[in-house]
Amino acid sequence: MRFDLITLFPDFFASPLGSGLLGKAIAQGIAEVHYTNPRDFTTDKHHRVDDEPYGGGVGMLLKPDPIFAAVESLPVLPRREIILMSPQGQPLNHDLLVELSTTADQLVLICGHYEGVDERVCHLLTREISLGDFVLTCGEIPALTIINGVTRLLPGTVGKTESLKAESFANGLLDYPQYTRPASFRGWDVPEVLRSGNHGAIAQWRFEQQCQRTRDRRPDLWEAWQQRTQTP
Repeated sequence: MRFDLITLFPDFFASPLGSGLLGKAIAQGIAEVHYTNPRDFTTDKHHRVDDEPYGGGVGMLLKPDPIFAAVESLPVLPRREIILMSPQGQPLNHDLLVELSTTADQLVLICGHYEGVDERVCHLLTREISLGDFVLTCGEIPALTIINGVTRLLPGTVGKTESLKAESFANGLLDYPQYTRPASFRGWDVPEVLRSGNHGAIAQWRFEQQCQRTRDRRPDLWEAWQQRTQTP
């Protein structure tokens, strides 16, 4: 998977992309990350990438021409998505990460700043993605989330692929509680069923816990899961 980051601050990614599973995946060639700075494509002496919005308003907007030039300078792989990280985009979830990890070879991630980007940038895009109903100071944070979420799903990143199938949201339910040693800690004991060695009982307990957690904590997910699993 090739990630192309259109960013004014490439140094933002240095530490997180050099650490842990992400760092290993990049070192092994499972994913590759490239940076393109729109400021390098400006033509004025001050290298300005932002300007005041037409019609007035608070804040500045990223200009379209440096962003277009930055994207057009990139190589084009056969299966490419050009994504703007935006509060107006479709909400990011597990299914979307799976889709991106399996249907694309190249993700171009445009990181916004200031009050946003000129609307004409949308003509470049294949989609917009949002982390949720809130605003951040920069698009680098959600872009990093995309890189992390997609890369961990690529073959070879996670040692035990079975763990990807059992985690939260993989089957539409939240994850079950998990415990490790010691068996008793400050009066809180590991459930007896997990120490029983009865794999069938453990599987049933975990499924029941997933259902209970999802019903209690995320009624929206619970309703959606029930609708998908109802027998016609």
